[in-house]
Amino acid sequence: MSRLEADVFPSIGEADVAEVKPAKMLEVLKAVEARGVLETNRRLKQYCSAIFRYGIASQYCEHDPAAPLRGALKPPPRPKHHKALAAGEVGDFLIRLAAYDGEEETRIAINLALLMAPRTTELRAARWAEFEEMEGDEGLWRVPAERMKMHRPHLVPLARQTRTLLARLKNITGKSVHLFPGNAPEGFMSNNTMLFALYRMGFHGRTTTHGFRRLFSTEANENGWNEDWVERQLAHDERNKARAAYNAAQYLKQRRDMMQWWADHLDGLHQAELAKREGGKGADQRL
Repeated sequence: MSRLEADVFPSIGEADVAEVKPAKMLEVLKAVEARGVLETNRRLKQYCSAIFRYGIASQYCEHDPAAPLRGALKPPPRPKHHKALAAGEVGDFLIRLAAYDGEEETRIAINLALLMAPRTTELRAARWAEFEEMEGDEGLWRVPAERMKMHRPHLVPLARQTRTLLARLKNITGKSVHLFPGNAPEGFMSNNTMLFALYRMGFHGRTTTHGFRRLFSTEANENGWNEDWVERQLAHDERNKARAAYNAAQYLKQRRDMMQWWADHLDGLHQAELAKREGGKGADQRL
């Protein structure tokens, strides 16, 4: 509504919907385009088109003047995806992470981001009360709906390696409410802590913690894991809304197996890189 009030209503807000022509609609949207806010302009066109379609259905008008404008406006730039490691870079990354000389909590946070593939905001704000059965095979992280992008509660199964890291972290921050307490106003780790640690490790411009989600998705799909399980692990929105309405399955058992495979897969990449560097001798160094 605020976008419509700012950019559309001053020009055509008082006009009869039946009298608005494509040329006038183009003039309105071209003025917004001139400011360079192309994504906002795309949304405004959608909003206006929806209003006119309602007008057609309600017999207030016969045409949608926004519909013929396809191709007449500049498209928004393609979204920039967070940079992700290639599979061949993961072993080197894990060796550098093991050698990271910063705060132990930061190193564990990066490891957990890699092992569980959550959104960074979900992990930074995680609370100890959200974790269950950390000492057994049924370990689980229950992320509440209010912290999820899609505003639905999310279940994250915990692999063995994940539980080991959480136990180590518990000895450091277990008396706090948050896994990663901090001095920021929110009371937990700041948004840049892990990112700056990646910079120190030599990965500036090469990956982000959000890029770990792309890495997991790529590797899991390429290794034959069910796409639905992968998407549910990433807590992605269902693009098919009708399907989403009926698909409430959490695939928890399947995802538990998948995330244990992922943790073991990362260990394998780590071990392979160590063996390569040590001339095939290898070493028993784990996450």
